Amino acid sequence: MNQLKEGIDYYILPDGRLVFTAKYLSDRGFCCGNGCMHCPYEYIRVREPLRTQLLLKRQRNEETGDQPG
Repeated sequence: MNQLKEGIDYYILPDGRLVFTAKYLSDRGFCCGNGCMHCPYEYIRVREPLRTQLLLKRQRNEETGDQPG
């Protein structure tokens, strides 16, 4: 298994949380259902109503140019 690389596979938020990048999640090949911030799979395994909430938040962020989070 390859070692994760900071800035490529993940980054760390100021509050200490580790966030996987879309590249890492895409390379992994599936949605884990945890609602990852950069999920490239449209949260297909996240249960409702959280899935809809995450998709709406992502859409708002894209419209305003805000970063996820």
